[in-house]
Amino acid sequence: MSEAITVLLADDHSLVRKGFRRMLEDDEAVQVVGEAANGPQAIEMALRLKPAVIVMDLAMPELDGIQATAQILKQLPNTGILILSMYSEDTYVRNAFAAGARGYLLKNALEVDLPYAIKEVAAGRTVVAPGLNLPTQEPASEESKLTQREREVLRYIVQGKSNKEIAGILGLSVNTVSVHRANLMQALGIHRTADLVVYAIRKGLVALPEPPGPE
Repeated sequence: MSEAITVLLADDHSLVRKGFRRMLEDDEAVQVVGEAANGPQAIEMALRLKPAVIVMDLAMPELDGIQATAQILKQLPNTGILILSMYSEDTYVRNAFAAGARGYLLKNALEVDLPYAIKEVAAGRTVVAPGLNLPTQEPASEESKLTQREREVLRYIVQGKSNKEIAGILGLSVNTVSVHRANLMQALGIHRTADLVVYAIRKGLVALPEPPGPE
């Protein structure tokens, strides 16, 4: 028998992770090797465990799933990442695939076949929840003017990070972050941080963490 597909589960709700684990335990072709409760932990565990597939929640504290996906794939480009989300809007789907995800499923879909989706992603194929549009080309828009790095900086600005904190996270100088901040503000025609936050949330560039449920 071929080796099992190693999987890392990343979700900030422990009950959700337990549910996913139970879903996968009966399938000998899949092996859960770890669980992460937030974005930074997902990155650390991905780099340490090198799973074949990561089942990644879109909305997590500290770093959302899109940011974590982009950072993981910079160092582990062959990892298959499957986003699970409560958001069905095209913008979130488009941003997930732009970050390098191979799949996007909805958490509230009763017919989710997680083992099948994991196998498809592990094989390099794309998986999209029924009813969602697979983005083929990002439409011309204001946010399309931003570079990938400027989008990363924007997401951290929305999280309330200072230029110094962003520089530390991304491994850049404070001056470089300041330049990125100025460039993205100029590109979007926005001059106040509060307006940037409103813009990023409205455009789906940042996923707000889901309210905590009962654990």
